[in-house]
Amino acid sequence: MTSSLPGLRERKKAKTRAAIREAGMTLFEQQGFAATTVEQIAEVAEVSPSTFFRYFPTKEDVVLADDWDAPMVTAIREQPAELSPADALISGLRSMVSALTPDDWNAERRRQRLFQAVPELRARYLQQVTASIDLFASVLAERAGKPEPDLECRAIAGAMIGIGMAIQTDQNGMVEPADVERYDEAITLLRRSLCGPA
Repeated sequence: MTSSLPGLRERKKAKTRAAIREAGMTLFEQQGFAATTVEQIAEVAEVSPSTFFRYFPTKEDVVLADDWDAPMVTAIREQPAELSPADALISGLRSMVSALTPDDWNAERRRQRLFQAVPELRARYLQQVTASIDLFASVLAERAGKPEPDLECRAIAGAMIGIGMAIQTDQNGMVEPADVERYDEAITLLRRSLCGPA
């Protein structure tokens, strides 16, 4: 009986977080990001402002909090040890994307539209890119048995993040399920540019 309590608690926390995020996204779309306050979001989500801050440090984080990084890290860790770092990242991405539902994709497009439209969100997004490089470089170092990320890990992680940004830029900032295939295509083009034809 006791062992089921953490699961129930986590589900309740996830439900509260989702309610806060939905309230924030709806208000941002209806009245604009700048005009929306934390107090308004908390009221619509039926929580206190202090509860809001337990889930999101700032109003910007309602949009920018990336729910994909943790599943991506798990997916990379689950890849066979013999895969190269780049192939482990691609295979992990493919695994994670295959688990996403149409609702997940719609939520991500909604999020992308908002931060593309609001300059202060775009500035914060660029800071997140650096954090993502650090995160994926750390996972690659872990896979390779290295005590910490070295230049190789950071270069590979940075290249993969850069490919993702290039694909998004090519699609007006949007991400689509078929983008995994575009990653494969982009990596092939990058290898050809760096190393010449195979």
